Amino acid sequence: MADKFNYILAKSEDDGAMPLTEHLKSVADTAVVFARYAGFDTDTAYKGAILHDIGKVSPVFQKTLKHGYIPRPGFVFRHEIASLFFISLLPEKQRPAIIDMIVAHHKSIYKDVREKGLLDLDGNMDSFARHSEKFDEWSQTALNILKSFGFESHPISIDEAKENYDFAVDYCSDKQLNCSEWKGLLMAADHFASALAEKMDYTLDKLFIKPDLTFYNRRHHLYPLSLISTNDPRKHTLVTAPTGAGKTDFLLRRCRGRVFYTLPFQASINAMYDRIKSDLKDTDTQVFLLHGASNLKVKEGKVEERIMQRHIGASIKVMTPHQMASIVFGIKGYEAMLLDLKGCDIILDEIHTYASEIQAIVLKIIEILKHSGCRLHVGTATMPKVLYNKILELLGGKDEVYEVSLSDDVLTTFNRHIIHKISSVDDCYQLIANAVDENKKILVVCNQVKRAQELYERLSDIYPDIDKMLIHSRFKRCDRAKLETMLKDDFNQSSDACIVVSTQVVEVSLDISFDVMITECAPIDAMIQRFGRINRKRTEATIGKYKDIYVIKPPETKEDARPYDMAVLQKSFDVLPDGKVLEETSLQNMIDEVYPEICVPNIDCSGAVFTDGKWKIMELCHNAKSALLEALDINSAVCIAQGDIDEYRENLSARMELEIPVSYNSLAHNQLEQLKQGSRPFVIPDKAYSEELGLLLEYAKPEYYKMFEFL
Repeated sequence: MADKFNYILAKSEDDGAMPLTEHLKSVADTAVVFARYAGFDTDTAYKGAILHDIGKVSPVFQKTLKHGYIPRPGFVFRHEIASLFFISLLPEKQRPAIIDMIVAHHKSIYKDVREKGLLDLDGNMDSFARHSEKFDEWSQTALNILKSFGFESHPISIDEAKENYDFAVDYCSDKQLNCSEWKGLLMAADHFASALAEKMDYTLDKLFIKPDLTFYNRRHHLYPLSLISTNDPRKHTLVTAPTGAGKTDFLLRRCRGRVFYTLPFQASINAMYDRIKSDLKDTDTQVFLLHGASNLKVKEGKVEERIMQRHIGASIKVMTPHQMASIVFGIKGYEAMLLDLKGCDIILDEIHTYASEIQAIVLKIIEILKHSGCRLHVGTATMPKVLYNKILELLGGKDEVYEVSLSDDVLTTFNRHIIHKISSVDDCYQLIANAVDENKKILVVCNQVKRAQELYERLSDIYPDIDKMLIHSRFKRCDRAKLETMLKDDFNQSSDACIVVSTQVVEVSLDISFDVMITECAPIDAMIQRFGRINRKRTEATIGKYKDIYVIKPPETKEDARPYDMAVLQKSFDVLPDGKVLEETSLQNMIDEVYPEICVPNIDCSGAVFTDGKWKIMELCHNAKSALLEALDINSAVCIAQGDIDEYRENLSARMELEIPVSYNSLAHNQLEQLKQGSRPFVIPDKAYSEELGLLLEYAKPEYYKMFEFL
């Protein structure tokens, strides 16, 4: 590309000062690869990508990229609107798709949250006049750039630019309810190219590669699902089997294309990422982790892996369903996510563990992904029959779903726990003392972070010389990653007595096997998952051997029962045996007794944009947020310690490590400072964080800044 255009920027001087021509080439190269994968016309994709930012040539826009620029009040210049002035250079048949690519890659065309969409501005001001300022001065430069990219160009007068603008406005005004795949293509390519920068050529050739999953064809009689064939012609899968039966291998063996593997918790997807990455280390398959702390797992990896985790085209992604929620509520970028998901294999593991609202979102995700041609594979150790039947119905019934479960004879070999009911936490201390004397590994699970912290501190006083740790969700992400590694590699492998106090984060897919558990009562399905961390190792020697689990009676107040329903806790406690073996063959009846019906919120009335096989959102529009998403705190807030402010502001690569995930509602009303950088974290006093205990909410208040600043 000729250097003579390098003075025209795509990115601000404070953000790398990337030349526009370099950015356009990167986006175009990426868009062509994406279009080829999606079966779109590559010439249309190329031209749309080159044209999408050409409005940035305007000197009005270039001024905004200068160091220290401060916009005047009321200033508006949308470069994508100025880019529309050149659409008459395109063949008529390409114009609709390319308008889709250009006009909404930053803003909704209508009812944008800041009212800066094409139709918003057209109705509120003389938008064309505003965006065509000095057009005669800059249009020829734009045309020269387009010509250098292979466009057949001709001089465009101000009148022709106005005709192009009016054509785009009329075209967008006629938009109906739908989802624009072309918008998704451009957004995906634009974000991907911006992130990759200099690594374009190296990474593009690794996109959209079908993973080599032959490793999972392994067979072993201890893992009964490994002996069951996956060669069934039905498209979708429903697998019910106990922990340790080989469910993960079976689900992966059912996959035929690129894979999205979803699990409910950060710890569980960290563990699954490590597992798949290790399993496939001798193949060319790329495995990426997508969630808030994903940067930590690939920090020491190659640059393309750090970038690819948030973008499309990976062979395998491990994630939570929260990352898919955008397709349910039409959140910005949902079209790009759908492009990535379309036609892939989606594994929804441990689907039963979600709260009712999240469960409703997952059911809607199933509906949308089935419509998008995906193959869906659902795995669970436990699931209420009513939920099972609902999923079966959504997937098309028995004619489209391969259903797999184990016989009672096989299930009996998975009996491994003796359940004991106890009255209160005070009954635990003698049990823990006995287990320590017997050199056992002890796992204690609380339902609330605060109670876990208090119990850990008390046990630390009682057993100062015993190895112990506390793990929950409210640690700095760097500290949380260290704790997970210690839990798996040190405590899990220890031959000496040790104590781990945890919350629900240990329930799913953490490959640990302790000797005894003391747990607060939880819903029956969640408890069964917890129990899977005890006596987990399945060998010839362990079959028929039992280990003890002690379940504490449910609390008597709603506040103490949180985050669970008191009635569900009591029913769950009542169905458990006491002093007897927990029979695997009885679990389904126990679950169905606790959940004779399921109450799934009707999210179609709370912002869902896809219902009954049809899109309910205006094409080229997206929602800023959903009331339900806000209520669920899916866009979870983060906070950082006061002492980390400078590093957070200055060190981009360290930001994720310093963040502490937290419920928005737990901090939003504390009148804390909130940074403008990164994830806009709340700032808590240093006193409110401990490497050993995590976030201490009682100190996360402004008055503690002054109270402790001189200590």
